[in-house]
Amino acid sequence: VYYQLCAENHRWWWFAFFAPGSTALYTFLYSLVWFKSLEASRMLMTYLLYFGYMALICFSMLLIFGTVGAVTSFWFTRKIFGTIKVD
Repeated sequence: VYYQLCAENHRWWWFAFFAPGSTALYTFLYSLVWFKSLEASRMLMTYLLYFGYMALICFSMLLIFGTVGAVTSFWFTRKIFGTIKVD
């Protein structure tokens, strides 16, 4: 976020949200690899349940980690701009 602020990017909060939230994408992609290694049944319901729940879990991870990252970045931004003395 600091580099985004130095580059005067006024949309830094999206970077602060999606950078930690990208863990959810990695988790979902890993779940694809892991599911491929299983010898699961060939029924459609197995796929729907597994990938449906993984999508919900990963979306929850995106929201939680993104919110923590955005709030932490907002706190950091307030802290560094609060120390500037303007005469």
